[in-house]
Amino acid sequence: MSSSKSNRIQIAIIGGGITGVILALGLQKRGVDFTLYERAPAFTELGAGIGFSPNAERALKIVDPEVYRVYKEVTPPTNGVEYFQFVDGYETNELVAKLLIGADAFQGGRRSDFLEAWSKLIPKDRVRFGKELVSTTDREDGRVLLQFKDGSTGEADVVIGCDGIHSRCRRLILGEENPACCASYTNKYCFRALIPMERARPVLGEERTSGGSRTLNRYMFIGPDAHCIIYPVAKGQIMNVLLVISDPNPWHTEDGKQTAPGERAEATQTYKEWHPFVKSLIELLPEKLQKWAIFDMFNNPAPYYYRGNMAIAGDAAHATGPHLGSGAGFGIEDGLVLASLFQAANAKLDGQDQESRVKLCRAALATYNNVRYDRTQWLVGATREACALFHRQNKAAAHDPEIFLQDISKLFHTIWDNNIEEMVQEAIGEFDVLGSASQ
Repeated sequence: MSSSKSNRIQIAIIGGGITGVILALGLQKRGVDFTLYERAPAFTELGAGIGFSPNAERALKIVDPEVYRVYKEVTPPTNGVEYFQFVDGYETNELVAKLLIGADAFQGGRRSDFLEAWSKLIPKDRVRFGKELVSTTDREDGRVLLQFKDGSTGEADVVIGCDGIHSRCRRLILGEENPACCASYTNKYCFRALIPMERARPVLGEERTSGGSRTLNRYMFIGPDAHCIIYPVAKGQIMNVLLVISDPNPWHTEDGKQTAPGERAEATQTYKEWHPFVKSLIELLPEKLQKWAIFDMFNNPAPYYYRGNMAIAGDAAHATGPHLGSGAGFGIEDGLVLASLFQAANAKLDGQDQESRVKLCRAALATYNNVRYDRTQWLVGATREACALFHRQNKAAAHDPEIFLQDISKLFHTIWDNNIEEMVQEAIGEFDVLGSASQ
């Protein structure tokens, strides 16, 4: 990023996952200068399938209608009203609860497909690949100097870390020794797989692969200390399978990674007492699997999301498990709020000196922190509550489908019912107050 000052605030985005790309596209739509730095040689996204909750879908429309249009191109076709369908996967294979999502909602696909499609909307000269952030230095003029592992440098008015659960930016903000720099094991791990639909359909049946006349397949099989989720991706050509297993042991790998080689035999052993339907589903998995430990920020949450001219967003700020399907969606909300705030900050720049420019940037980050902190921290704990419901660790809900549906509905609707327009307006209103005080 050029060191020369312009009339517009310059943002450095660290990390090219979904949160970073959506933030970039939101800034681009609003005329805010940015450069996105990604340590990999290209845009990459770990994981298999992903679903975007209704609040995230509404946020995408506001980020940029073109972003939403591309999203709809990637998602599979729907047949109308959508539900989450919870099945007793342990004993009966019968539906125990059904949660209405809505029409044409909570669509998804492969993470890599979304990232590839969205990243094409970003001009190539706005992206720097092979840039792993090492440190930052606050300059006397209030700008930030970035130092990368390859010896190169960059400059910006503001740095936003969208660099995931192992965020370097989080360490730079909180301090290397802060316990909140490190995520912790949730005592849950998962196996993920993508199964061609032509293989899945003969085993699982038409209803639970392609869906019936009214809904796509979105099934969760729940039982003691484990659950299993299936839903179609790649426009219905592939079945995404996620097995989540409770684990009383600490997670340990020699290389310190959150992934380890696994085998289908381990999943077969875990689900050996489950209903034959679930066991037949597991037999579809490849013999060699990747084992993914689920880490989050529950035990040692970040006490704040910004310091000076630097902030964190998405998993870097509030990493959570996948059990409510909203980690990426909350990153999209973060990106929308940040983009809207820096559009508002740009509008206040006319006639301001450098000191006021710095204060405006910091007021925008303070506002982002204030608006997003409580909701995002709630999600981390709520996701753990949801998994306890799925694993029958909530004794009252385990024996009463009505209690289960009531409890899980409350968690999902707290996510889905967020008024996105109101959230943005609240942020702009608070920034107007803080920004005016800084001038």
